[in-house]
Amino acid sequence: MPRLTSSVLTAALAAPLLTLGAGAAAGAATGAAPAVGPRSTPARQIARTQWDTPEQLAVGAVAGGARVVDGRVALTPGAATGSWRSPWTRPTFALTELVASWSARTPGDSDLRVQVRGRAAGRTSSWDTLALWAAGDTYVQRRTFSGQTDDLGSVAVDTWRAPTGAAAYQLRVVLSRRVPPGGSSLGRSPSLDTVGAVASRLPDTTDVPTSRPGVARGILLNVPRYSQMVHDGEYPQYGGGGEAWCSPTSTSMVLGYYGALPRPRAYSWVSPSYSERWVDHAARMTYDHDYDGTGNWPFNTAYAAGLAGHGFVTRLHSLRDAEVLVKAEIPVVASIAFAPGQLDGAPIGASNGHLVVIVGFTPTGDVIVNDPAAQRDGGVRRTYDRGQFEDAWLPRSGGTAYVITDGAHPLPAGGNGAW
Repeated sequence: MPRLTSSVLTAALAAPLLTLGAGAAAGAATGAAPAVGPRSTPARQIARTQWDTPEQLAVGAVAGGARVVDGRVALTPGAATGSWRSPWTRPTFALTELVASWSARTPGDSDLRVQVRGRAAGRTSSWDTLALWAAGDTYVQRRTFSGQTDDLGSVAVDTWRAPTGAAAYQLRVVLSRRVPPGGSSLGRSPSLDTVGAVASRLPDTTDVPTSRPGVARGILLNVPRYSQMVHDGEYPQYGGGGEAWCSPTSTSMVLGYYGALPRPRAYSWVSPSYSERWVDHAARMTYDHDYDGTGNWPFNTAYAAGLAGHGFVTRLHSLRDAEVLVKAEIPVVASIAFAPGQLDGAPIGASNGHLVVIVGFTPTGDVIVNDPAAQRDGGVRRTYDRGQFEDAWLPRSGGTAYVITDGAHPLPAGGNGAW
């Protein structure tokens, strides 16, 4: 299930809730901008940095058997392990939270570890591991490592927290491969295509002014509508469907929009009696064996990136950022939470962690979503009050969003540090 990892949570979530699943370095793009609202509010400071192109990856440092080849980080022949390390990245603020995301291939018995460390007040923290990840689960059970509270930062599932603030951070990706069972030599190399992180420092307040409607008023994207609830009871080892699968269901809706769902062969293991079997597959391929759920944010975007081409976790300043994406025909998966009576028209009364897909906006600026918590396709499409939605999103998850794109839908200008 998706978690809410922002440090600005909870006062409004005291009621019992239904759980529905759970200055930049050279060569990389980053930025930051204040929130957009009708009145003065504390700044939502956000800066996302990504190393993607061959030139950007080349500014990192390789060690062991790792090399940058053909625009990807891979292991040299005969090397069992190696690493790539980013330059130190310095946002224009002292970050308190960071979420990394990546796109990679892990053929055979291979995997990668994603790590982060921070720097503040003249000291450097230890490396904290955010994820042990593989695209499949035949050899490796992908997982996170909550805790690691030894110094400057700690890990909360997929989010690195530095409560006193960090002036800079570094990412490291360790690639590994092993001799396959019955083999006599190392298997194929894992490779890293892109890696990045969104750093943020968010106001400690639940008072969120409603943003002014922006550029996507009257636009509606034709995103297919899937229900997580039709999977209730399916595959308990991957969360059991129903309430637990809002994240892979939302991710699958976006993949369906791009025509990038997995081929039937990939989900041939799913019972033919189940509907929308690709959702069961997505749940398995995003399952976090430590967190025990499918709501790990970067696990979902890494899965989607392997199919659509691009995917990352970010935080947005307001629905105005989402409107820029929707106008570019890019749907946005948003992480929300709400108590009873706080989101009119929702198919469930409350949630302490839920994912929906922003698919459009009404002419007056209210948000249109595909909400997978609805029982069937006919009820998945919902319209939510703009102010209520931002209250359920910005102070609760920090405005966390999955941005998934394909080659035909490049990111638009105007990300204000969020992309």
